[in-house]
Amino acid sequence: MQVIQVLGVLVVSYLLGSIPFGWIIVKLSTGRDIREVESGRMGGTNAMRAAGFLAGLLTAIGDIAKAYVTHWLVVWFIPADWGIRIWLEVAAPLMAILGHNYSIYLLTRHSDGTVKLRGGAGGAPCFGGTLGILPWSAYIILPIGVLVYVFVGYASVTTLSIAISATALFTYLTLTQGYPWQYILYGVFSFFILAWALRPNLKRLAEGTERAVGLRAYLQKRRQAQSK
Repeated sequence: MQVIQVLGVLVVSYLLGSIPFGWIIVKLSTGRDIREVESGRMGGTNAMRAAGFLAGLLTAIGDIAKAYVTHWLVVWFIPADWGIRIWLEVAAPLMAILGHNYSIYLLTRHSDGTVKLRGGAGGAPCFGGTLGILPWSAYIILPIGVLVYVFVGYASVTTLSIAISATALFTYLTLTQGYPWQYILYGVFSFFILAWALRPNLKRLAEGTERAVGLRAYLQKRRQAQSK
């Protein structure tokens, strides 16, 4: 029975994470397939490109919520006295991030016969999973993300900053207040999942061709206008 409950929580967490809110919202609002827009990812940034600010915002909220809910799956279905529960508090939101990045609902078969699971980069569900573990982390992670977006000026770096901030916060709380050290693993593993999904962006970043956002994009446009 214990094994069934544990596997059930992990599978449902993955299936929740796989819900492609970006695809659904863009399809309903514009009829477009978000997979054919810009990066082709399901996240709020690409949804905003495809269907506007409101679509991007709703997508981000949905993607945060689906990982946040996995924490309550663990609370509801795994008794507190089970030693594995602390591990599931980490594993369940990680499964949601994996579901978001590699959605079973967006399985695509290519002409050469290969099969690919489409999805996003994982930033919003990473944030949602962190909120499930530590709700007040929003007061730290969200401002850091906004500052990185505005002043560093790259969406990919902003996405990674969520996992980095979560890792740093959980490490601090473990060392100073005795929080479970397993929470650090959530930040570390989520970072690697996000970084893997962002490989093309990081390559462009290294080459200096990554799309700018925030203040960097504003300054670039201003310099271009002045040079004309």
